[in-house]
This record gives sequence, C-alpha cells and structure tokens, in this order.
Amino acid sequence: MNQTSMKKTLAILFTAVLLAVASQARTEPTATIVEFTSTNLQSNPLHDPALRRVLICAPSQLTSNAPAPIVYYLPGFGGSAEKSIENKGKWLAFTEKLAKEVMPMRVAIVDGHNHWGGSQYINSSAQGNYADYICDEVVAQVERRYSVPRTGVRRIIAGHSSGGYGALRLGIYKPHMFDGVVALSPDSYFQVTHLPLVQIASVSNAPLAEVRELMRAGSAKPLPKDGDYGYALALCAAYAPVGPSHPGDFEWLYDEHHKWRPEVWQRWMDADPLIIVQKNKNAFLPTQSIYLEGAAQDQFKANIGAHAIYDTIKDRPARSTFREPPGKHSDHTMDRLQAGVTWVLER
Repeated sequence: MNQTSMKKTLAILFTAVLLAVASQARTEPTATIVEFTSTNLQSNPLHDPALRRVLICAPSQLTSNAPAPIVYYLPGFGGSAEKSIENKGKWLAFTEKLAKEVMPMRVAIVDGHNHWGGSQYINSSAQGNYADYICDEVVAQVERRYSVPRTGVRRIIAGHSSGGYGALRLGIYKPHMFDGVVALSPDSYFQVTHLPLVQIASVSNAPLAEVRELMRAGSAKPLPKDGDYGYALALCAAYAPVGPSHPGDFEWLYDEHHKWRPEVWQRWMDADPLIIVQKNKNAFLPTQSIYLEGAAQDQFKANIGAHAIYDTIKDRPARSTFREPPGKHSDHTMDRLQAGVTWVLER
C-alpha cells in the first residue's frame, strides 16, 4: 500500500470512528426541565407559585439544536408538570414512539395547576392569567432553547379532559400560534356534561358562607374532601370571576338559600367551547387543523361535546375531524394523543 492509499484509509477509519462516537453520544431520548418565574402569575390572588417548571422530552433522533415541531401538552384536572417530571419515563417512551412511527418532535408538558386543582388554562381574576402565561411565556421559554420549523406544522396544542378544554380555548385565543389542536375528551357542551355535576347534593347544598370562607382563606384552608364540590369550586373560579376589582373572588352557582342562580350558570355557558364556536364563525383559522375526540364509553359524556363541536365546525375552512375510540374517559390517552398528532401532521 503506497503512502497516498494509507492516508485515505486512515482518513476513512478516522471518520468512521467519529461517526460511531457521535451516534453513541445520543442514543437515548432526553428530558429537559425549564424553570422560570412567570410574570403573569406573580402576585396571583391564590398565592400559587410563580416559579414554574416545564418538562420537555425529545427523542434520540433529534440533536439538541435541530428544528422540530413541538407538542405543548396540557394535563387534565389535578395534573401538573411536576407529576409528569416524576413520571418522565412515560413521556420519554412516548416521544421515542412518535419519532419511530410518525416523525421526530418534542413534547413540552405545561404546568397549569393551582390551589383549586386546575386553572382550565384560561385567564381569570379569581385565579390568575394562565392563558397569557402559556402563550406569552411558556412558548417563549421553550423556543428560546429549541427551534420549530419555519414552514409546515410548528406547534400543536394538545390536552386531555380539562387539558382538552384548554387546548381548544388556546387554539381559539392564539390561532396564529398553534397550527394544530388535539382535544382529547375535552370539557364542553356543559348543558349535558357539567349541569348534572353542579346539581348533585354536595354542590347544591354547600353553604354559601363556607364557599366565601374558602375563597377568602385561599391556600390557608384545605380543599373540601368531596371531589365534586372541589371541582365545582375550581370551575367557578375559572368561569365566573367577580372581576379585577375583587381578585380571588368568584360567583357561586347557588345563593344563601341554595336557590339556583341562572346568571352565574350563563357565565359557565359563555365559557363553553361549544357555545364559543357556535357564536364565533371565525373561531379557528383556515390554516389550523382541529382534532376532536372522545372515548365511546366516556362516563362524563365528553365524547358528546366533542362531536357537537365537530358538527359545528366541520363545514368551515379549518381542517377538522372527530374520532370516537373505544374505552372510558381516561383510557389509553397516550395512544389517543399519538393518533391526534399523527392526523394533524397528515401522516
């Protein structure tokens, strides 16, 4: 072998070694935690932490600076980024599965948890400006580190249950920001899904004085042990705040005599995604893709609400679909999320 051939052979071997080292340097999916203090959540009326964390999971196929779509995922009621961080292995496996079966992308799990259990991811003077926190701060913090493609699908806002509600509301609130919306069993069609909840005895019989005491005490007083009662309190804080002049206060659905207050229920209805899209023909942009679904045996009838929204928007310019997979409300949510993301990406 002459000297020239020897140099070529060594160069090839050296390149092969570098490639082997590079491939071994990133063979596992990665989880990054972004922590920041939210300006929008500072001095919130519930005294919930303004310091928040976002879990960002990426598959092994993505280098640290490679542009890729980002799925912003909103957990259901009671969920949080903190719980997802504790169970990050599930999300790492999910991103790896997405990369292999759909395409490489990142998933950012957002924290919208508050004193009442969940913010519904919207702005409210009774709890804080969670929509602005997500759209103005979370997205900026994540994309300061990870870029999205310049064309095609850049961001997908997704969520399950209360998170599905939040995905719909944010997809309408910031349509230019989110190219795709994936709403899994979203809270909607309140007349069917939520009215029975707020008419049960633990809610309708709650003393108004106690409700007001819980409002005043905030995080200093434990939440009611009855889950339905606690959930109704949280939803009133989201949907029926008194206003900026009374931070932390919200309107209860019953008066001191346990008489139904239709004017407060109307405020819930005004926050219902179904009512919003019925009243607003421009609720979604023609460039957006809206994936609606609900499990066929959903015990909370979220599938009925999702279907009703689809029936309302199916003939509008925005691309949309409705799916009804088998199972109950929270069954197989990761598989359902993948199905929604796949549809948005037209894969």
